[in-house]
Amino acid sequence: MKALIAIAIIVAAAMGGWEIYSYWLDVKEKERQKYKTEVVQQQAATAKLSGMVPQLEPILETAQRQGATGLRNFLVRYGKTINDPRLASIELDYVVLVAMDNPAEARKTFARVKQRIPRESPVHARIKQLEKTYQ
Repeated sequence: MKALIAIAIIVAAAMGGWEIYSYWLDVKEKERQKYKTEVVQQQAATAKLSGMVPQLEPILETAQRQGATGLRNFLVRYGKTINDPRLASIELDYVVLVAMDNPAEARKTFARVKQRIPRESPVHARIKQLEKTYQ
């Protein structure tokens, strides 16, 4: 009888553990989906910003797919032909991408963008969002 009770307790604990694990996976997946949605919305809003000629859009998309290195090369090559607020938005994308490999570069670039962008800019909200991370 004791063995049956022990087995029942173990099975119940295992089932409860599995339910908790499944719930945790669902919560994590919902967070990932929410983050992806926010990123897509941010990119859509960024694409509407003024300051860059439409001919550079495909080149920018290619650079974004290449990650931090691609964006850095894009900014070096075309940065002088792009104006704010679009330039600031691209630089903030670069900040987020380069932060893992080179946090000092991320902070330096963020400080440069923050100093240059006025409060009235459409990019200012994103600067405020990233401020605590890159100060």
